[in-house]
Amino acid sequence: MKKFNIPEYYKSSVISRLKKYRREKDPRKKDFSPSVLDFGPIRIYLARHFGFCYGVENAIEISYRALEENPGKQIYLLSQMIHNPNVNRDLQEHGIRFIMDTEGNKFVEWEELKATDIVIIPAFGTTIETEQKLKDIGIEVHRYNTTCPFVERVWNRTEQLGEESYSVIIHGKHNHEETRATFSHSKKNTPSIIVKDMAETKYLVDYIAGNMEKEEFMTLFEGKFSEGFDPDTHLNKVGVVNQTTMLATETTEIANCIKEAMQKKFGEEDLTEHFADTRDTLCYATNDNQQATYSLLNSSADFAIVVGGYNSSNTSHIVELCEEKLPTYYISTANEILARNIIRHYDHHNNSMVTSKDFLPKKDKVDIILTSGASCPDATVEEVLQTLLSFYSDVKSMEDVLAELRG
Repeated sequence: MKKFNIPEYYKSSVISRLKKYRREKDPRKKDFSPSVLDFGPIRIYLARHFGFCYGVENAIEISYRALEENPGKQIYLLSQMIHNPNVNRDLQEHGIRFIMDTEGNKFVEWEELKATDIVIIPAFGTTIETEQKLKDIGIEVHRYNTTCPFVERVWNRTEQLGEESYSVIIHGKHNHEETRATFSHSKKNTPSIIVKDMAETKYLVDYIAGNMEKEEFMTLFEGKFSEGFDPDTHLNKVGVVNQTTMLATETTEIANCIKEAMQKKFGEEDLTEHFADTRDTLCYATNDNQQATYSLLNSSADFAIVVGGYNSSNTSHIVELCEEKLPTYYISTANEILARNIIRHYDHHNNSMVTSKDFLPKKDKVDIILTSGASCPDATVEEVLQTLLSFYSDVKSMEDVLAELRG
């Protein structure tokens, strides 16, 4: 397992020890059950998998290396490194400037960049068009390219699908950086279209079944398909890939739905000529975090706290899973826990902050689910944990609780 050189202030000695213990006990990652930390009056169900994934740690390491190796130079990030405000703020405080926001709105015009400037490609990757603009300026785009290997694997799969004359259906949010990048790479090789969820997929399936007019289809998916896309021909042979931070279960559901539609239209015998198996593009880290969340929800907890950036897709999906079962508070840092009975949290459905009172139930033993998104530092999760503990007296020490856990 590769070790990354990331700033110490992102790390947590408590979380690191706990994760190491779980890895040693379950090296093949077959046990998704949470770690149960019993402090006496408060019991924490900590997810088996959470926090920085391989792609995020790789991106952070490369970004700080760019700072170390280029003193005196202007260093830019194309957009947010990852969807975590604290990490991005820290990079900015070290002198890195962002060229655009997450939706592609420019802070810095291309004309301001010079060939001697350093530009870091974020973990989400970037479009072919943006990469070409940087090359035209004379900037070396590969030196500090932090694109996640699992995102690149999706791009490679779209290329393979194109070579085999399949069109590509991308499960993702069409304005998300990663989906914009994947769409750019995919449409270079083959006709491509983006679906956000099962609702949009059903429109697509309706067209495949002949239950929708072409004009209506083109209107529904305006801005979400490649130039020259013709559903009459380009939906006859397809493969499904995803934005790696989407719900893996939803991607699988979407793929199965389309597969069934192709089977009905073309028959079982010819199915492989019309539908490609693309399960190998699912991101292991996203899948692990989501599977760990499902396991968390088997716990009889009073509520859940999910920590992460408010524009983080993978974090919001974990929140959605938790919300289905119990009260869930989506926070970015421990500072959102204002007092023992007051918490500020993000309502991702309405894109607004909400303040809730009396979130800690008055009972002898409070059970809390705690997890985070893939772009959240372990140190932030520990700060949330320590803040919750601070509201109770006579709690067991962290060392005693970890010792009990290890048996």
